[in-house]
Amino acid sequence: MKTSLAHLPENKQEELVLIKKIILEYVKETAMIILFGSYARGEWVEDCYVEDGTTYTYISDFDILVVTKNAKAAKCNPKWDRVRDKIDGNPSITRTTLIAHSIQFLNAHLRDNYYFFVEIINQGILLYDSGNYTLEKPKSLSSKKRQQKAQDYFEDWFESANSFLIDFQNAFSRKDYKQAAFLLHQATERYYMTFLLVFTDYKPKIHDLKELDAQVSQIKPTMCKVFPQATEKEKRCFELLRSAYIDARYKRKYYSITQEELAYLAERVKVLRDMTEKLCKEQIETFVKPGNREKASSRKKKLSE
Repeated sequence: MKTSLAHLPENKQEELVLIKKIILEYVKETAMIILFGSYARGEWVEDCYVEDGTTYTYISDFDILVVTKNAKAAKCNPKWDRVRDKIDGNPSITRTTLIAHSIQFLNAHLRDNYYFFVEIINQGILLYDSGNYTLEKPKSLSSKKRQQKAQDYFEDWFESANSFLIDFQNAFSRKDYKQAAFLLHQATERYYMTFLLVFTDYKPKIHDLKELDAQVSQIKPTMCKVFPQATEKEKRCFELLRSAYIDARYKRKYYSITQEELAYLAERVKVLRDMTEKLCKEQIETFVKPGNREKASSRKKKLSE
């Protein structure tokens, strides 16, 4: 694994040093800290453009994997909340997507050829190493097997998302808008999960649509068009969908959403459905074509220009 950050601007290097310091301060069980994704590959994007009167801003996140000494240390708890609050609350730090897994979990997934983790080891940059653990040598996965795995993910999760969208329509028709909002959230989450599983072979343990939207947009910048945030109405509607996972179920007395807001969100989720289907099918086809990684990288750069 690489260790140099020389390809990054000085300010980005300084931000990563600060992130490492925060993680080590709060998570004493840290075994390794690895930068992966666009900044590790040298393909990060900072772009702002106008299309059809709407301004889209896209700035790549830092992607950080924290490898812990045991499974307990990787689980969500107050110390991880403090880490994220410290990082997210610092305006000088680029938005950061943080995931944590134990060394045992990581090595098991390397042995089982999970593409997401193999790519992290092959392309990632080691920011910190306690020196106490050794990573399994990643094994290769044939293009055919990778394609079949992605196809299985797509069929399972896309079908599940479509089912929730049908259930949403039923609840919407009978004017049970709170239940409809929750079901629409579930459809949205599953479309995002479909996309991530096909493209990365990894399903994050999160339900926050804002985080999921950021992750899929990291892979395909055009995905940021699904839920535009240019107007107050667009922002409000997305927040209503985002909060429906908890509030529409457990805080029903206080949760409120209108027929008009739900209708607007349903149209955006249908856009998400169609984009997910199109992009996933295209990606599945690339797994058996020579030079697929280079072509995918080239397409990503063109989309962000």
